[in-house]
Amino acid sequence: MENEERLWNRHFLTICFSSFFIFMTFYILMVTLPAFVLEDLHGNKQNIGLVTTLFVIAAVIIRPLTGRWLDEVNRKALMVGSLLLFAACSVLYLFIQGYAALLLLRCIHGFAYGVAATATSAIVLDVIPERRKGEGIGYFTLFMSLAMVIGPFIGLTVTDHVGFRMLFITVSVFALLACIFGILTPVPSHKTQAQALGSWDIKRYFEFKALPVSLSGFVLAFAYSSLSTFISVYAKSIGLGNVASYFFIVFAALVLISRPFTGRLFDRRGAHVLVYPGILLFMAGMLWLSQVSSAPEFLATAGMIGLGYGAILPSFQTLAIQAAPSHRRALATSTFYVLFDLGFGLGSYVLGFVAAHTAYNAMYFNAGMIIALALILYYFLHHRAEKMSREAAGAQDCHPNARTT
Repeated sequence: MENEERLWNRHFLTICFSSFFIFMTFYILMVTLPAFVLEDLHGNKQNIGLVTTLFVIAAVIIRPLTGRWLDEVNRKALMVGSLLLFAACSVLYLFIQGYAALLLLRCIHGFAYGVAATATSAIVLDVIPERRKGEGIGYFTLFMSLAMVIGPFIGLTVTDHVGFRMLFITVSVFALLACIFGILTPVPSHKTQAQALGSWDIKRYFEFKALPVSLSGFVLAFAYSSLSTFISVYAKSIGLGNVASYFFIVFAALVLISRPFTGRLFDRRGAHVLVYPGILLFMAGMLWLSQVSSAPEFLATAGMIGLGYGAILPSFQTLAIQAAPSHRRALATSTFYVLFDLGFGLGSYVLGFVAAHTAYNAMYFNAGMIIALALILYYFLHHRAEKMSREAAGAQDCHPNARTT
């Protein structure tokens, strides 16, 4: 029994490290490719946006298909195949000499990323003990959060001091490490599901029971996109450019410190005790960020937002998974991340439009207010529905002899 409840084992560690290096590659390229397009390929600002957009669109398109495949084919083969393609695409950046070739590579790389990221997020569910799901998913997402901080730092440092060729070699090494750890992961046996649904039935691609929480995740990602996309530009605009690089370090530090407590609290007390305070902290941090004028304030908002985000994201992901039957958890995972990726991509565009026509502080104020929508959606679509379902079940228990006509 004790062995069955053990979280930190080879299965869990290898899948976490595989996911970590996938996201390291993703975040390094996200912050460095704009400069590569401008400086080496002599593109313009419109070219920069398309390089990111095509990658996200490809990932969003492939995720629902991946969720279906994970329930119907060999999971280990699907994960390893996608990681091999992911690594091959990473190596090919070394040979890119034109903008059109880069766009084609970004599309293929986006497909590989979408499959690999969804596969690792689904397979880890089979590795985590059932009674430690909240804690395990919390640690798994922590690896992703660390990649979000370490990746941009490594990417910008290598680019500034060595150049793009060494950057792409570094990216290739990380992608190969993701592949190696994926190959080393002992994937638990998974019985493929015989499908009674038609090939074009939407239920084969989306898990609708995961949608209520996934919609709240969409709003979270929409607001969060303003941080990863514009924080450095905003910091420079208010005279704090010298501390901009420390924002995500403080952010990640608070996520790291809080994660052991939030995961266990989820398993013992449920999601509500984390989600409501987390949303309020995230919202307050964004509103405060829109008004900061000093470095201590700027970094304090990073800590507040990190605490909120660190409580919300794993809670949402766990709830989306738990809402689905066990044989459709992979679909629930892909459904959650389809909505999350859509929110991130749409938020980057819409909030960037807001910033261009107003100011960055106005953009962050609006992003903070939008977070309130996540709270409203969570209450009405998940919390209230869960409460009503529980009350209905209780009423049924009180009248065991009641018959329906």
